[in-house]
Amino acid sequence: MTWITTHTGRQFNLTNPTPAMIAPNDIAHALAHLCRFNGHCREHYSAAQHSMLVARLVPAEHQLVALLMDAPRAYLGDMTRPLKTIMPGYRVLESLVWKAICDRFNLDPTLPESVVRADLVALATERRDLMPDPAAEWECLRGIPAMPEPIRPLSAREAGLQYFGQLMELMQSTHRRAYA
Repeated sequence: MTWITTHTGRQFNLTNPTPAMIAPNDIAHALAHLCRFNGHCREHYSAAQHSMLVARLVPAEHQLVALLMDAPRAYLGDMTRPLKTIMPGYRVLESLVWKAICDRFNLDPTLPESVVRADLVALATERRDLMPDPAAEWECLRGIPAMPEPIRPLSAREAGLQYFGQLMELMQSTHRRAYA
């Protein structure tokens, strides 16, 4: 069996995903319940809230891709960055799912530099506000400033509702821009 059943009851084929299998409400629900850092933060902080934070930090034309950049996790679960480096099979599946998501939302699969940078700023802020004081420096954050305002984690329910609302709004505005 290579498929999962999603929140909305769809069958999602992990090894052969198609754009038709991608549903905004599945993404919102799953990311809202998926805790960042494998759950090793001070309190539940969702991948949905992280994505909304990243989207807030980029120009308007990149907000949709920023909001969706972690959407493959809605179908594959999350894997810590160090583990991904030794699990090439995960990267292959993540790439397949990302392509289906990009096709579904008419996105370029290559992330804009502003999104990559915003993701790191969000990570630096999350480290400061949500993680225990680490003994070692996170190499990927060298020279990356945290945001001045602190993160206030949302409940999974609130994160899911806000994420879904923001996704619908961005889909509409992207559609309007494309056909204006």
